Amino acid sequence: MFLYVSHPMCKQHNNGSGHPENAERFSRIEDALLSARLLDYVLSREARQASDEDILRVHTAHFLKVLSEAIPETGSVKLDEDTALSPQSLLAARYASGAVLEAVDAVLSGEVKRAFCNVRPPGHHAEVDRPMGFCLLNHVAIGAAYALEKYGLERVAILDIDVHHGNGTESYIRQEPRVHLISNFETDIYPFSPAVSDLPNELKLPMPAQTSGETWLQSWQQAWWFLEAAKPQLIFVSAGFDGHQMDPLAHWNLHEKDYQAWTQMLVEKANQLCEGRIISSLEGGYDLTSLGLSVVAHVKTLADL
Repeated sequence: MFLYVSHPMCKQHNNGSGHPENAERFSRIEDALLSARLLDYVLSREARQASDEDILRVHTAHFLKVLSEAIPETGSVKLDEDTALSPQSLLAARYASGAVLEAVDAVLSGEVKRAFCNVRPPGHHAEVDRPMGFCLLNHVAIGAAYALEKYGLERVAILDIDVHHGNGTESYIRQEPRVHLISNFETDIYPFSPAVSDLPNELKLPMPAQTSGETWLQSWQQAWWFLEAAKPQLIFVSAGFDGHQMDPLAHWNLHEKDYQAWTQMLVEKANQLCEGRIISSLEGGYDLTSLGLSVVAHVKTLADL
């Protein structure tokens, strides 16, 4: 009843030497899941490519044109200080979005109840009209838009547990009131978003540096009312694991046991609200050891193993 979706093309996106968002992240997760023997007990599938039609449900035509024309023949080019394009970057991003689409089909057809997408580049900073923050296409937004259109859903929720606010997803829900977003994030770090949302379909959970796992979980406990009020028919997770104590890009003190506890809470809520239907897609997490441990804890709990 659980699906693992990925594609080897995701390793071909190259941000340049020394960049924290690199192909080792993808490989370390797969190695950790194999070592824990979790992939022995779940359905695995290669992603398809997201089409232009899929992408344009979220991003503007101008966005896609500019991104396509910027792809270099060799080497890499920078779109901003943090975000680069290499020859296979857009194709990798299409497969990353396509993994979420595969998961939507599997979950909403009843083939499985839950899914995890091991993909890169990440997506939640990619705005409707601008790639940024390591992100080219917004995979969970593309998945949500697909679920609304193809399956006729009326209410979808996105839960963003990355330590950085999902500003790109926020830009999408500004034009799509059927999607509700809960985003936790560390205050005063990239992308330096306001702590309070001006949207009725978004709840922000800003938390300071040095936030402990206990405090983090308590904050989510106090936020479930928003998810319950949204009454989602499907829940997406922007699964960033960069809140871990070992992560170099932020300052929280979470551990893999906290991600396990949060995922267990989510599973219980999903069972109450939407027949247990959850699709989780990788976002951040840049310490390779803690990333592998955290994803194993998350997937094991999602898959009821």
